[in-house]
Amino acid sequence: MASLNVGNLGEYLREQRRSAQLSLRQLADAAGVSNPYLSQIERGLRKPSAEVLQQVAKALRISAETLYVRAGILDAERDRDEVETRAVILADPTLNERQKQVLLQIYESFRKENGFEVAPADETGHGTGAPGTQDTQDTQPSPDTAVRGPRTADGSDAGPQQTAS
Repeated sequence: MASLNVGNLGEYLREQRRSAQLSLRQLADAAGVSNPYLSQIERGLRKPSAEVLQQVAKALRISAETLYVRAGILDAERDRDEVETRAVILADPTLNERQKQVLLQIYESFRKENGFEVAPADETGHGTGAPGTQDTQDTQPSPDTAVRGPRTADGSDAGPQQTAS
């Protein structure tokens, strides 16, 4: 069977799986796909759907957008910088999950401040890369709160003496 033109998706998935120290079977179980199907994806024989890529990305704890770009689902040129920046942040083993989410929120707030719209979050908490939409997550602290602390009603920074209730 000839290899499909899915970029280097299979090689990338294999590399990510190995760096996560997962067997093919372990990743297939975690992603909810069959072992043979995942093997065919890694060998470039099958082109997975966006849903399957999202499940695999979640199991690997990596950016779904990176997989979408590598599979040709997202335009690689359109959001390459944002996708790569998000992927690097999410792949950093020295940061915990909360730190990664706060850092992504700060990054997104700077992009928005500079006139770039921010991608909405998908179920994994990663943006989908869709242009013209905003990312909102009620469960995470805002970048302003994470960096500067709480704000007063007029929008100024609250000092320690102002935050006591």
